[in-house]
Amino acid sequence: MNLTSQQQALLNGAKGPAMAKVVKTLVMYGECFGAERMVPVTGANGHLVTSFGLSMLGPVYDLMDELLEDGALSGQSFSVDPRPLDPAVPANPLQKLLFKIMYSKQGDYEAQLRSMGLLDSDAFTCTCYQPEVGNRPRRGDILSWAESSAVVFANSVLGARCNRNSGIIEMFGSIAGFVPEFGLLTDEGRKATWIIEVDCKRKPEAQVLGSAIGMKVMEDVPYIKGLDRWLGRELTPDTQDYLKDMGAASASNGAVGLYHVDGITPEAVEQGEQLIAPDAQIYRIDDAELERIRSSYPIMWKNPGARPKLAFIGCPHLSSAQLAHWADAICDGLCASGNCRVQVPTVLTAAPSVADAFRKTVAYRRLSTTGTVVSSICPLMYTNNPLCGSMPIITNSNKLRTYSASRYYTDDEVLAYVTTGKPIK
Repeated sequence: MNLTSQQQALLNGAKGPAMAKVVKTLVMYGECFGAERMVPVTGANGHLVTSFGLSMLGPVYDLMDELLEDGALSGQSFSVDPRPLDPAVPANPLQKLLFKIMYSKQGDYEAQLRSMGLLDSDAFTCTCYQPEVGNRPRRGDILSWAESSAVVFANSVLGARCNRNSGIIEMFGSIAGFVPEFGLLTDEGRKATWIIEVDCKRKPEAQVLGSAIGMKVMEDVPYIKGLDRWLGRELTPDTQDYLKDMGAASASNGAVGLYHVDGITPEAVEQGEQLIAPDAQIYRIDDAELERIRSSYPIMWKNPGARPKLAFIGCPHLSSAQLAHWADAICDGLCASGNCRVQVPTVLTAAPSVADAFRKTVAYRRLSTTGTVVSSICPLMYTNNPLCGSMPIITNSNKLRTYSASRYYTDDEVLAYVTTGKPIK
C-alpha cells in the first residue's frame, strides 16, 4: 500500500493509538483486495449498518468507547440503519420481553452513536439516500458504506462509488477520511461482465427480477437491457423506486453492488455498451424464467397453510410515493371488499422523516382507521429471534424473504391478503 505522508503519520500514531488502529485496519483490508493506495471519502455523510443494540455485541461497544475516549471521531456526520424496536408494531408480551432482553444495549449504543457524529436523533433508515433524509450522494462521490441496498442504489442509480464494505469497516472510512481503492471504486471494476436481456411480455416484478439477476451473477456487475420498455428512459421517482427494490433483491439474493440499466442509469446513459467487458456472459430473462425463480423459493413456515399473522411492506424502507400508494391501495381495497380494517396486521415501513411527513396528510388519517401501522422499524431485526421468526409473516420484500422465514408475495397478492384475508386464487 502506497500511503501519503499524512496517511503514514496517522498509521504511526500522530493522532493517537485508536486512529492508528483504524488506519492499520483499512490498510490490511485494502491489501486483501490488492489496493495500491487510499482515496479520499468525498460523500457529505457516512452511513453505518450496525444500528441495533444487541446485548451480545460487547466488542462493538468497547470499540466505540475506545474510539471516543481517544478522540477518533467520524470526520462525517452519518446516518444509521433502522432501529430494531417500535412498540407500535404488533408483538405479544413474551415477544416484547425477548426484545427487551435482546436489545438491552439500544439506549447506550445510541448515545455512543450521537457522540460519534450521528446526523440527527432520527437518522435511522436503510434508505438514507431518500431526499427527506439528507444523505443523498452526488455523482462520483466516494463513499464508505456497508448497507447492501444503499450501496447498490448509490452506485447504480446515483453514480456514486462505494464497495460492499462490512459493518464497522465503513465507519473506519468515515473516521480516517479515506478508503482503499479497489473494486467498484475503479473504472475497471465497474465494467459489466454480464448482459441481462429482459424479454418479458409484461412488466417484471422488481423484486423477482432482482432476485433472478442476483442469483445468477452473484457479485458481478450486470448490464440490463430491455427495461426501458416499461420504465422509459428517464430516472423519474417511480423508476428510482422500481430500481431501489430491484437492486435490493439483487444485493440480498446475490451480492450485486452495482448494475447498469441501458438508457436509464447515469453511467449507462453516458457510456452505453462501452461499459460491457469483453466476453461478457448473457442471461436471458423471460416470464417463464421469472416464474421458475419464484417457484424455487422455499416455504419455511412450520405450517405452510397457516393464516398470516403479520404483513411487512417496505424492506428497504418505502419512499414517500410508495407510502402514499400503499395507503390508497389498502384503503381502496378494503372498501371494495366490504371491510373496514386490515384482515392481516400490517406494517408499512419508511424512514422517520418520510413517515413523519406522511402522518401530516389526509391519506394517513384515512389509513390510520384501518389498523395499519406506519413504522420506521427494521423488519429484519423484528424477525431476528425465535419467537417472531417462527411466525407466519408475509412480505413483498425479497430481501426480507431471504434473511428470514417470511413468505414472499407480489404487491397484488399482499394487498389481497391484507384487504380480504384471503390469497388471490
